[in-house]
Amino acid sequence: MDQPQLTSLPTIDERRALAPFRNLARERIHIISNHAECQAIADELQQVEVFGFDTESKPTFNANEKSTGPHLLQLATDQHAYLFQVNAETLDFLAPLLANPKQLKAGFALKNDVSLLRRKGILLDGTVELSHQFKSLGIKQNIGAQNAVAILLQQYLPKSKHTKLSNWSKFPLTEAQIDYACADAYASLKIYQELKRRNMLILPATRQQKRSST
Repeated sequence: MDQPQLTSLPTIDERRALAPFRNLARERIHIISNHAECQAIADELQQVEVFGFDTESKPTFNANEKSTGPHLLQLATDQHAYLFQVNAETLDFLAPLLANPKQLKAGFALKNDVSLLRRKGILLDGTVELSHQFKSLGIKQNIGAQNAVAILLQQYLPKSKHTKLSNWSKFPLTEAQIDYACADAYASLKIYQELKRRNMLILPATRQQKRSST
């Protein structure tokens, strides 16, 4: 089915006039920081086919400063969001899931996440890059979560610059950080689902499929 074409992206004022994005309730957001907490959710995560995915890193402010992130990794399902403090225990738990091409990780600007996780010895496969899924609407450039939510869901996803640039390596997280981090991953899942509902979703070949075709 042909999709209505857009002549321009929504303005800031147009986005803010929309209904607020419906994030998950706080009791459905879980902070995971050690092996025991990982094991408590292991069976549940193994059943998930598609996650909303995102990461957060402590910002860098100097030109030659390299990021030590990600410091937080977010996975969202329809019912829950899991915010993983990145450390040796959580990375050891997450590594098989993140490398599994059959468990999709949908998000925006994933190239940077792939690079940062590779530095930590973690392969991120089964990714669905959402930022360039809008060409059928006449949008040629890559777009971010805020515009995607406005266009597809007709909702406003707030993006506090103060929270975005906060210290994501410092724990415990603030309530503002928890809400922000959850919303990023959960919005990605909602966008994935809406793209699929509209038959607009383009899934790339996994690394495993690319290797088998050569």
